[in-house]
Amino acid sequence: MKRREFIIKGSVATAALSTSAVALGNVLDFKNANDTLTIGIIGTGDRGTGMISNINKIDRFNVSACCDVLPFRLEQGLKAVKGKAKGYDDYRRLLDNKAIDAILVSTPFSTHSQIAMDALDAGKHVYCEKTMAKSYEGIDQLTQKVSQSNTIFQTGHQYHSSRLYTHVVDLIKNGKIGKITSFECQWNRHGDWRRMVPKPELERAINWRMYREYSGGLLAELCSHQIDFANWVLDEVPHQVMGAGGVDYWKDGRETFDNIHLIYSYPSGVKATFTCLTSNAKDGYKIRVKGDKGSIILEYSKAWFYPEGNEKKEIGVLDGVSGATLKWEEGLGIPIVMEHLEPSEQALIDFRDSIISNKNPISDITTGANTAVCIQMGLDAMYNNTIVSNPKL
Repeated sequence: MKRREFIIKGSVATAALSTSAVALGNVLDFKNANDTLTIGIIGTGDRGTGMISNINKIDRFNVSACCDVLPFRLEQGLKAVKGKAKGYDDYRRLLDNKAIDAILVSTPFSTHSQIAMDALDAGKHVYCEKTMAKSYEGIDQLTQKVSQSNTIFQTGHQYHSSRLYTHVVDLIKNGKIGKITSFECQWNRHGDWRRMVPKPELERAINWRMYREYSGGLLAELCSHQIDFANWVLDEVPHQVMGAGGVDYWKDGRETFDNIHLIYSYPSGVKATFTCLTSNAKDGYKIRVKGDKGSIILEYSKAWFYPEGNEKKEIGVLDGVSGATLKWEEGLGIPIVMEHLEPSEQALIDFRDSIISNKNPISDITTGANTAVCIQMGLDAMYNNTIVSNPKL
């Protein structure tokens, strides 16, 4: 199989391969629904510690170990654990602990692929935070390793687990907004994105997001979630991207851009724009999916349907199913109501359940690799000021 076919081909070939590997049986044998899963957290910064808080809420899921190279971060993680956990300053020693069933990788972007591969070699189930891997080589190596493994691998694009987002994807695929014409996505904030540094020599270790050696900046850390969503809705990966950005506001020595603007083009003709600012937070996080019959607007935990053209005539009439007048929020549209948990908590529940039921996660190596390729394409386009084609197509 060609490398291109292995990673991309309609996502079917790779998904089937991953599922086949899972079907070989896990190193860890979960016999019944009462089994408790033990997990080690590698990287206990803000994200890793936040995920510990989520795990504390989940039945049959215990944090039994934490690892970080920074002592104060490790202490922070251990304090967040409900119960007792062992601390490590070297993730390889954590992986040697046979009592640990799974690990969560929440370290700097540049280290994801190596830690995840080492964990798979150790027979651990892996939840790898987004973006899954840095560089095409890192993506290929991790994808190959997962294909040879018999443990569960989940990529941390948590909106893939959101029941609201899943419902919205189903609505769109069932024709709610008609033919999709574009995506308009933004994730705007107002702040320098920096962390406090107790000692100057820890600058790069703490503020790794500011340095290209370790980070993909705003594109990898934020916009990757929205790119993953566009790929999911379209069942496609973009064939081309153009973009621009710069260090134009926070002139503080950072290398990754403080504003980015990208246009991804998909084989179906759909264009998707992604903008991220750190100097203006107006409208914050938004995904707008536009079609010839209407639009769906998504925030973190809310969604609305806004009809297009003649479809607006339906607004104000009685809903034929419930007999109630359709609710309308001015400027947004009709609320899409769906009960759902916070996406990161739901993603961890799904990870636990995938392990216990020996089932391939919805946010798996295929979706993770496809989005990671998109991130590398976008970085290359911005840094080299050029139009970049998808090397996997």
